[in-house]
This record gives sequence, C-alpha cells and structure tokens, in this order.
Amino acid sequence: MPGLREQWRRTAMTTIQERALDLFDERGFAAVTIEEIAAAAEVSPSSVYRYFGTKEGLLVADEFDSMTPAQLEELVDPTDPVGSMLGVVRAYEAAGGAGPDDAPLAERSPWRRVRYFFLEPSVRAAALATLDRAAQRVAPLLAAPGAMSPVQAAVAAHAVVFGYFAALESWYSDGGTRPIAAYVEEGLAPLRGAWPAR
Repeated sequence: MPGLREQWRRTAMTTIQERALDLFDERGFAAVTIEEIAAAAEVSPSSVYRYFGTKEGLLVADEFDSMTPAQLEELVDPTDPVGSMLGVVRAYEAAGGAGPDDAPLAERSPWRRVRYFFLEPSVRAAALATLDRAAQRVAPLLAAPGAMSPVQAAVAAHAVVFGYFAALESWYSDGGTRPIAAYVEEGLAPLRGAWPAR
C-alpha cells in the first residue's frame, strides 16, 4: 500500500492532469501554457515540470512510469505477455478508467486524454517514446525464464506494447464504441502464438 507521500503525489498528479485537460478541451492544446495549468491546479509551475517534464508529458504519464521493477515483475507474466497486457487494460476499465457509459464521449476518460495522442503530433511522439521505454523495461522480464534470447525478448516486448498502441488507435478511430480491452484482445491475438500454451 502506498505511503501518505505517494498518495499525495498521485492525487496532485491527477489534479494537474484533470485541470490541464479542462484547459486543453476549452482552448486547444497549443494555446495552453504550463503556467496556466499550474494556476488552474493551484500548484507551482515547477511542480508541473517536476511531475511531468513537458506539456506532452501531462497527457502520456500514467502509473506504469513510476512502477518499481518488483511491481513490474508482478504485473508481467513472461509466459503470457499478451494476457498480462489484457489484464492491465481490463483492470483499468474495471476501476472506472473508461468513465461512465452515460457521459458524453468527449467527457469520458481515457477519451479526453487519448484523443490528443492522435490529434497532436507532439503528443503522439511523446506517447511513442513512453511506449518504447516501457518495452525496454518489459523485455528483460520476458528473457528472465530463459525461454527467449534477449533479442527475441526485445522484439516481443515491443510487439506487445506497440500492438497495444495500434489497438488503442483503432478504439479511438471507431469512436470508443467497445471496451478498449476488446480491441487489445482482437489486435494482439496473432501474437499469442509466439508463446507456448500454458
């Protein structure tokens, strides 16, 4: 269970992200400054920079970035990385990450955040860089049991992580009509054959 300081940090980050999304939705991504976001979230601009680094970082940051190696190891099953990814997506959606079904689509999270991945080239570039770092963190876990060479593990990790992004883009393009997990499951199905059956 996270300590009080970690809970405060997560709450602050969520508040900053939500105020940033309010401003982006109201005025457009390019028109909003970090200083305006800080004022709306009632924090200092240095806090925004410390937590997110850039305006693009506000949109692509999530809990995965701050996971310890031990937490990551618990999350990733090296014999079923596709199932691991599906588990993460389903847990996110079950926790309410997809927002209430009766809310207008533009107001639902993750729609509010994800649409900028596909509308703003600088946010897309930041998201892809974040995914690359995630794949680099996952790859050693896939090689750990010795079933894959480091090269195979690197390719497999990137295939799963970037496959997730392609599924997310399909979800966005379709207007978010089905759960994200349905797109991830369908999109990553061909990769399941890369791992032996359990």
